[in-house]
Amino acid sequence: MPSTKNLSPKQLSTLTAVLLALPISAGIYILTGNGIVGIASLLIIFSGSYGLILFTLEKFIYRKIKLIYKLIHQTKATKKEEVYFKYILPQKSIDEVREDVEKWGEKRNEEIELLKKNEAYRKEFLQNLAHEFKTPIFAIQGYVDTLLGGAMEDTVIRKKFLENTAKNVERLVNLMNDLDEISTLERGEQLLYKQNFVVQDLIREIFESLSIKTHNKNVRTSFKKGCESPITVFADKEKIRMVLINLVENATKYGKTGGSIVASVYKIDEKNVLIEISDDGIGIEEEHLLRIFERFYRTDAARSRDKGGTGLGLAIVQSVVSDHKGTITVHSELGKGTTFRIELKA
Repeated sequence: MPSTKNLSPKQLSTLTAVLLALPISAGIYILTGNGIVGIASLLIIFSGSYGLILFTLEKFIYRKIKLIYKLIHQTKATKKEEVYFKYILPQKSIDEVREDVEKWGEKRNEEIELLKKNEAYRKEFLQNLAHEFKTPIFAIQGYVDTLLGGAMEDTVIRKKFLENTAKNVERLVNLMNDLDEISTLERGEQLLYKQNFVVQDLIREIFESLSIKTHNKNVRTSFKKGCESPITVFADKEKIRMVLINLVENATKYGKTGGSIVASVYKIDEKNVLIEISDDGIGIEEEHLLRIFERFYRTDAARSRDKGGTGLGLAIVQSVVSDHKGTITVHSELGKGTTFRIELKA
């Protein structure tokens, strides 16, 4: 016999009808002393009770439950839902329906929490965006107003202010380019031109192209011992170049003078390749590690702006890697350095 906590409407109707019919028909049999009358009473009372109880459950109680389900979905019932309401739902117990509603409630709570987080992120993003534009624009405005106010006659000041204005204009251009890049990536409009290429060759090209920056900080670039053997990946070479340039530039900016940047490449298995870019610089505090891929998020806003970044580099990096169906993670310790790990298809 099924558990009384998990009965369908028909089972519940049958059980209730039996519980009603047995004592009543037994009482009639005792009063009349006629077995035929007792059996007839049992059948009539059982049939009538069963029909009435089932009708009540299906037409009133389960009709309201179906209405609750429709309200939960907040839409007009589809054909699939109509089948569910007509055939599947009547077979469910009240406890099963309650579980369904509880699951729906939990799912909606999760969606509400996600919406709240997204709203908070949107507000923070807009604030950061406004600040990123405001800083160079106000600087340009200040330099231009000063020059127009009479400082233009001084050739030394004029040259200095125009150079500073040019730097801020360049910062605005870089900001716009990065915003356009990440918007295009996230809309999925950027096509990937995948090809097979050797990762180590690409990293050597990047080390060479950034040699002036690394030389100015006396930073050594190298491959980890044992990672020199050629390993091939199938990806958009120019997009991966952009990713690795960003990581090497960051390692140079935030690495210590006289430090080192080490690249490592491993073949995890026949399908995946792991690329690591490590430095021995200042490191990143643990509280920031989960957010460094967010747009405009900076672990140290003032110092990051002094370095000339737009705050979008790592967000672009993550978008490119995601488009390749890869993953990027970061491990860092304060004062010991940072390692970015990228997993791509072999």
